[in-house]
Amino acid sequence: MEMNPVVHFEMPAEDRKRMADFYTKVFGWKTQQLGEDMGNYVLATTTDSDEKGRPKNPGAINGGFFQKTDDKPAQYPSVVIAVEDIKEHMTKVEESGGKVLGEPMNIPGVGLYVSFFDKEGDRIAMIQPFR
Repeated sequence: MEMNPVVHFEMPAEDRKRMADFYTKVFGWKTQQLGEDMGNYVLATTTDSDEKGRPKNPGAINGGFFQKTDDKPAQYPSVVIAVEDIKEHMTKVEESGGKVLGEPMNIPGVGLYVSFFDKEGDRIAMIQPFR
């Protein structure tokens, strides 16, 4: 069976601007807020893309934020964000109004991993990969 790679992520948001500002400040992402005709979706660019909108860096993905609503079940994200310095980014999360959930955990052969809540209450994770 052919594998289907991860090529996009989505996360729910109650406040699109607040969410976009958080990820821009903490991780340097670029965001573009779309209008009502596009469901008030917010595009999130996490890596440079080619003219077709595909990430130039193998394995990197872009994504977006969708509006939270009461009529959709299980509105949860599922992403892990790679960082160069996990302690520095833990500080940035806290300074930006997020909450780090414990201390980094060593994943043998992979890297240091820690989860956090962003300002929307979404549970996300960061990893500082071993090089």
